[in-house]
Amino acid sequence: MNLTPTDTAKRLKAPPLQGRGLGWGLSANTLAELHARARQMRNNPTEPEKRLWRNLSNGQLGGWKFRRQQVIGWFIADFVCPSAKLIVEVDGDTHDADADAARDAVLMRRGYRVLRFTNEDVTRNVEGVKVAILQALERTESPHPNPSPEGEGLERAEAQKLLGIWLEGRAA
Repeated sequence: MNLTPTDTAKRLKAPPLQGRGLGWGLSANTLAELHARARQMRNNPTEPEKRLWRNLSNGQLGGWKFRRQQVIGWFIADFVCPSAKLIVEVDGDTHDADADAARDAVLMRRGYRVLRFTNEDVTRNVEGVKVAILQALERTESPHPNPSPEGEGLERAEAQKLLGIWLEGRAA
């Protein structure tokens, strides 16, 4: 009797992908491609990504740990704080707002909050970006017992408002 790899896996009751990619419906090949792409992106960051990473790495932001170019399901997040389920995206000029909104909605349904900043935000005001991220992280420490079904992310307008508040305080 010849067993196929599938039969062998069933007989051994091996979990698919050893637990990687569960719940997203990803094939092993797709997951491997995403991880290879994320590795490329880590090795070739944009200047704003480099600048923000210098401020987020090694727990420099209030002790919070971040990963960069992290695969989350079908997506690669620029930066993610796993313990807070907070994703920070640094967007260039060519981003598709509709695609970003759809992606954010999927991630929010999975319990993530998404903060988006432009390359210009990071380049011209990295301190303000850090303040906005830290404020979002501080909201994580004492979550509401019954969060809304939509999730609790900072919207772009709210993040920009926080940046403006920080800038006004700094100018004074």
